[in-house]
Amino acid sequence: MRNWLWPAVMCALLFLCASFCPTKLSNSPYYIVIDKTKYELSVFDTKGWLVTYPVVFGSSDLRDKLYAGDKKTPEGTFTIVEKKLHPKWDRFMMLNYPNKESYDKFNERKSEGVIPANAKIGGGIGIHGTWPHEDFQVDRFRNWTDGCISMRNKDVEELYNIIPVGTKVMIRLN
Repeated sequence: MRNWLWPAVMCALLFLCASFCPTKLSNSPYYIVIDKTKYELSVFDTKGWLVTYPVVFGSSDLRDKLYAGDKKTPEGTFTIVEKKLHPKWDRFMMLNYPNKESYDKFNERKSEGVIPANAKIGGGIGIHGTWPHEDFQVDRFRNWTDGCISMRNKDVEELYNIIPVGTKVMIRLN
């Protein structure tokens, strides 16, 4: 029994350290600010503002994500960790949610009894397009995702071509 215990503990420590240690993915000159109140995603570079796009979210309750399944969009500072073409939503830019900041808020809320003890934190949050021919969801400010940020397909294609993996993304409720 002891033969597997030590390797299991080392693997767990390696996983935890690798999950929470920030890694420099790129020297992106860009950063993104998503304002949930204004339904806007703004792109900035070292010289300032570049472009703003309309976006929609998960739940019409714009407050911070609490746990998996609540359909709310998380708040905080994240990093784009992956970009890929998506068969349903045109383009997908995966955020590193949950990150250390997210886990800290989640655990604090859990210990305060704000969320159920058996709740999970969730994941798979990103920036993506809409279903084909459904850009009207964004034009009408209809929140429809499971917590992601959705853009019109032409907008997400433009952003996808500009922004590299490693770009910082701040999501806030003003």
